[in-house]
Amino acid sequence: MDRSLIRELAAECLGTFLLIAFGVGSVAQMVLSHHTLGTTLSVNLGWGLAVMLGAYASAGVSGAHLNPAVSLAFAAYRDFPWRKVVPFSIAQLLGAFLASAVVYVTYREALDAFDGGLRAVSGQTGTAGIWATYPQGYLSLAGGFVDQVVGTALLVMGLFALVDARNANLPHYVVPVAAGALVLAIGMTFGMNAGYAINPARDFGPRLFTAVAGWGGEVFRAGNGWWWVPLVATPVGALVGGFFYDVCITRLRPAEPVAPIA
Repeated sequence: MDRSLIRELAAECLGTFLLIAFGVGSVAQMVLSHHTLGTTLSVNLGWGLAVMLGAYASAGVSGAHLNPAVSLAFAAYRDFPWRKVVPFSIAQLLGAFLASAVVYVTYREALDAFDGGLRAVSGQTGTAGIWATYPQGYLSLAGGFVDQVVGTALLVMGLFALVDARNANLPHYVVPVAAGALVLAIGMTFGMNAGYAINPARDFGPRLFTAVAGWGGEVFRAGNGWWWVPLVATPVGALVGGFFYDVCITRLRPAEPVAPIA
């Protein structure tokens, strides 16, 4: 493995670590304080800021994908090498898992005070949702699949716009802020059904951690076996979002940039 790829993988791992540490931490503070030190709004803001900080940490080295679905979309529609998709995804998953462990160690005594040391996925003392996403009781697996496809499609359409030099052409140092705002907007508009995972590593890494840290196999059985939906639907949504951005923007604009109106 060449040194440049190692640097990129380390950056993706660190960027995803920061994303999950701040994002999951915001949920932990809300849940474990019985909503006295956090609200839905603070969680949405926490995830948006988490994306921004993770992107600032890694954008200059790896491009700050921080999301296997985003890596897939950039390979399918941009010039990202296909050979890097799997290594990037593994690095992102590792960063998410490690961040989950850090949040757990930091909040372990608060967890014990909250649930008496009995880790539950659901119910009044359920805490697995601090780490991974779970659907509302009314949501079917089909409805959840649509939910994740839509959310991830919006994410990728927005990201393609933010990095398009022939569209908004944002300064590179502004893109992480705008990406954080994009995730904040998704959370505030499409987060109700199932917590807007929109990222396989963001959901599966923390879910794996909870499975081995005391919550057990119930994390895979809950929600009628919900675990696979964020894992499968998000790459589909990424491909859908990238396709529609290119159909509506990339392929329809003129070959030469349009001169500004005098």
